[in-house]
Amino acid sequence: FMQYVEIPVPSLKKGEVLIKVEAASINPADCRIQKGLLRPFVPKFPFIPVTDVAGEIIEIGSAVQQFKVGDKVVSKLIFWKAGGLAEYVAASESITVPLPAGVSSADAAGLPVAGLTALQAVKAIGTKFDGTGVGSNILITAASGGIGSYAVQLAKLGNHNVTATCGARNLELVADIGADEALDYKTPEGAALKNSSGKKYDYIVNTTNGGKWSAFKPSLSSHGRVVDVAPNFGNFVASILTLFSKKKLSTVILSLGMEDLRFLLELVKERKLKTVIDSRHPFEKAADAWEKSLSSHATGKVIVEM
Repeated sequence: FMQYVEIPVPSLKKGEVLIKVEAASINPADCRIQKGLLRPFVPKFPFIPVTDVAGEIIEIGSAVQQFKVGDKVVSKLIFWKAGGLAEYVAASESITVPLPAGVSSADAAGLPVAGLTALQAVKAIGTKFDGTGVGSNILITAASGGIGSYAVQLAKLGNHNVTATCGARNLELVADIGADEALDYKTPEGAALKNSSGKKYDYIVNTTNGGKWSAFKPSLSSHGRVVDVAPNFGNFVASILTLFSKKKLSTVILSLGMEDLRFLLELVKERKLKTVIDSRHPFEKAADAWEKSLSSHATGKVIVEM
């Protein structure tokens, strides 16, 4: 459960900056940690959750070189320490990037985990963003979620033909952010992942932990591949069993860094990418934001504003 406590403002190590948090976004992984799924390793309770924050630097450590007091920044905090759901957080300079002018803290706070995961998945299928890429026929599952909504936009920037699955209430939104075709996953066609052209997919980007290899395999072209960012146990097994098959499933564990976060922020600044925001909650109502994120029915990102 969550409760508010008064704690001292964090003291800085020499390579850290102190951020006055303006916006933080909640990710499914935060909820999993809070439920204790990674114990006994993390967290040490009491624990301040949330890793994705944006705000203003109010103090810098003695060794910090790239930033000064007053700079607006975005940080992807280390997940076992986290600390983002607070008024102030200390972040290492190495996990912090400048917030470009014209990008809001709320839009930026959505990016670190969800945006980078989407980018890594879309890069894993060979996407080029300089206009030289040859597009593939791809499917993105749970396209109205935090990762999915970024993935659809990034895939379209890479010239792919995108079919996307989502709930009925989000079909219009998913089309608005660029999907060529949106399928309601509860209809027979949606459940069977069938697009109107009947074409098989070169790639499926799976962003829901309910996705099954057995359901994806019939929809893949002869050398098709599933890129899974939310693998369940069955799909982990499939990733090993399909290593030498023509049709494959590979899992993505987030490893992209700050250079890629800068790239995403630049796209947001250029209005080529947007953060789909499900809801904004004041800090006093962070528990409501938490509930919304736990429900797994958020459309885009759940944001807490300080």
